[in-house]
Amino acid sequence: MKKWLPILIILGIILLAGAYLANLNNRLVPLDEGVSAQWGNVESAYQRRADLIPNIVNTAKGYAEFEQSTLVKVTEARSKATSIQIDPSNITPAQLEQFQQAQAGLTSALSRLLAVFERYPDLKANENFKELINELERTENRINVERNRFNEAAKGLNVEVKKFPAKLFAGMLGFEERAYFKADEGAEDAPEVEFNFGK
Repeated sequence: MKKWLPILIILGIILLAGAYLANLNNRLVPLDEGVSAQWGNVESAYQRRADLIPNIVNTAKGYAEFEQSTLVKVTEARSKATSIQIDPSNITPAQLEQFQQAQAGLTSALSRLLAVFERYPDLKANENFKELINELERTENRINVERNRFNEAAKGLNVEVKKFPAKLFAGMLGFEERAYFKADEGAEDAPEVEFNFGK
């Protein structure tokens, strides 16, 4: 019996380690999937904004044909922003920064567009354009909410991945920390995306 004792101890350790890894994996999978699902919501909110832009540009074109350079910049910024694809299971800080820069470029182009068209009373009075701008504002709010929810989901996963002893094994199981959305420089000054139609 004594000769089997070391083997039984080793088998017991292996079983305990296996049970711990299975438990760890089962805890991390829903958190990981939650981050990926929330990333889908972030992308959906940004896509909603991108889908609004052609309608805004087309409505504006008829009122200010000579502002073509501004319209082209918005279209180009939209194209750049929608061309960046990120794998939600492997979001790195560098990828997220590239994504944010492209989206910030689009936000900036939209802000310039709306500032330019503030000078066109006929456009400002257009009911379709007003509704598009209101929809854009609602979409910007939705983007902010979804980004915050993504950060919360990423935080939940990151906390679990960093805990000891999970951090010794999480990488081995394929779970890594996720990057967070960070406020862009000057983000405390929200872009103006709404006209004062009553004036």
